[in-house]
Amino acid sequence: MRLFWTAMVSIAFSASVAAEPPDQARLAATAYLDGLAEQFLSLRAQDMAAIRDRAGAEKRQTETRAKILSLIGGLPDQNNALHAQIFSSHKEASFHVENITFESLPGFLVTANVYVPEGKGPFPAIIISPGHSPSGKVSDYSTAVAFVRAGFVVLAYDILGEGERLQHFDPKNNKSLLERPTAEHSLAAYQSLLVGKPVVRLFINDAMRGIDYLESRQDVDHARIGAFGCSGGGAITAYVAALDARVKAAASACFVTSMHELLKGIGPQEGEQSTPGFTAAGFDLVDWVELAAPKPYAIVSTTEDMFPYAGAHEAYNEAKKFWSLWDSEDGLVWITGLGHHGNLKPIIPEIVGFFVRNLKSDVARKPAFADSALHPEDLVVTKTGQLSTSLNSETVQSLVKTEAVHLTPRNDAMQIQKAIKYITKATLEPGHSSAAVEILSKEDRSGYRYESLRFAVKGALGFDAILAIPTKPTKGSLLYLDGVSPSSTRLEELTKAGWVVLAPISAGGHGEEIKAAILGDYTLFALRAMLVGRTITGLRMDQAIIATDWLTHNQKSGRPLAIYGAGAEGLVALHMAALDKRFSKAYVADTLASYQFAAATPITKDLPEIALPNVLGSYDVPDLVQEIAPRKIVFISPRDPSGKVLTESEFDAILGNTNKPSCLTWLSHEPSKGITP
Repeated sequence: MRLFWTAMVSIAFSASVAAEPPDQARLAATAYLDGLAEQFLSLRAQDMAAIRDRAGAEKRQTETRAKILSLIGGLPDQNNALHAQIFSSHKEASFHVENITFESLPGFLVTANVYVPEGKGPFPAIIISPGHSPSGKVSDYSTAVAFVRAGFVVLAYDILGEGERLQHFDPKNNKSLLERPTAEHSLAAYQSLLVGKPVVRLFINDAMRGIDYLESRQDVDHARIGAFGCSGGGAITAYVAALDARVKAAASACFVTSMHELLKGIGPQEGEQSTPGFTAAGFDLVDWVELAAPKPYAIVSTTEDMFPYAGAHEAYNEAKKFWSLWDSEDGLVWITGLGHHGNLKPIIPEIVGFFVRNLKSDVARKPAFADSALHPEDLVVTKTGQLSTSLNSETVQSLVKTEAVHLTPRNDAMQIQKAIKYITKATLEPGHSSAAVEILSKEDRSGYRYESLRFAVKGALGFDAILAIPTKPTKGSLLYLDGVSPSSTRLEELTKAGWVVLAPISAGGHGEEIKAAILGDYTLFALRAMLVGRTITGLRMDQAIIATDWLTHNQKSGRPLAIYGAGAEGLVALHMAALDKRFSKAYVADTLASYQFAAATPITKDLPEIALPNVLGSYDVPDLVQEIAPRKIVFISPRDPSGKVLTESEFDAILGNTNKPSCLTWLSHEPSKGITP
């Protein structure tokens, strides 16, 4: 039999990856998910090959735009007033800078710098979305000056989580409670997922409201607005150019590549760049570019970019054919430069020249990259340097909390069963799986036998597991879910107490770049799973279903079957017990007590590992408890989002005292006599 591990791929990681290498479970799961992605991308390639004329291209655009808007939960209502304010201004030799705020959503403020050239307008305008830099808009000063000196009004703004828009600002230490902007983006992404509103819609909305602001100015020509950004800003630029017809020319730098090359290289990196189901829906990153056809468009790439240059070449070649269907091959250009990610200084004149050619009739001014003249503090808008402490702006988390309050689903049993499968994306049906099982090792120990097993299932993610069988089973069979490396000591205790214990090695494993310590080790792996329409919880449920089916088939003792889950796997155990009536009892230890609790709290520990898209639109932990009842449920040390153990009264309040089933038990610690059937 071909061993499961031979399917593993080697993954290239950037220099910023944690020193610990990824373990076998992580590599195997990554290979499995990438295999799914390649299947979807292969089908997409067939669809693209069938497009041979403009009518086919326009049909593709219409269908793609509708699907993407559905995937991101639609765009927010943009009818609220901008309430734009100028806080200060600074004069330079050939332009001046205005420091402003405007409202993207009611109470959700955006800080920005407006660069205005000398002379009489109206001028063409450029909106610049910054990359992932702690300084946000200030990092684009030199680029903005190059544009304004070429005769453009420039709006450079802070995207959420950067500059003056830190979502988790700590006034005591004058910095974010998280380590860096990518951590702020990651937490915002997973918070938003809980209510079915991917955070990318807020990034897009901020930029669109920025265009609204440009249109509100009398010195801006509404018919000549362009968009530019690099890295994360390149992603936002691609999105806005695809979805907003007011953008007449766009240049996306250091973002456009192919998903194929991205996955075998650095992999998905950001929540706003990894919409759940995007690849599964038949899309690649170049679809964002092709939605903008046939408007003037520049793909900007550097040769040593972490967003692979080879993938950018692939994307450009495909998009070039797409533009040709409008007889506009010259409308798409590929601007390339030497160097690493974001090394645009040598090619800024070419980038600015692209916009000059397409948005200006006057080409007399020669664009040039400008070194900083203003002090960074001259570009600060708010008094304290942060919206949260100056103007009490809403945050992503406060918006999510408000949204979650209105999501109070209550389903009957049939609806809960369907909802669990839909939300978790578990693919297998309890009682209907079949696995080829290989015994890797076997050892007789004092009072029990210890085996290492390997499960291989056609079309599903295989896994390793530990099986411990007591000489005299007295309690029944226990599916034990407790992470990547189940404790041998713990398994021995359970086995000597009379349990036949099967402990799968969790899907996902360990070993990736840590965006923030509080977010844990699954931030990027969860993105990879969600791109292909899967979730970590669902992957682990499929493993648990396979393990349960094998356990019940091979251990026909007639004794009870129980499930035990700890930490993030406690939520897997709850979903399994709700879905599979064969479990007579469920133990849940050290587990988050409610998804609603997570949505209502600014920072939830290890959220990426447990987040499920739109879970609060369908159910919460109390609904799973009601579905499991009247079978027994034991919560051991249930946790709040910070990891603190809840008291029994706090836990009852979350469940709803009037709905607490009599079969539920709260314990502050593991029972001294061990767990019982």
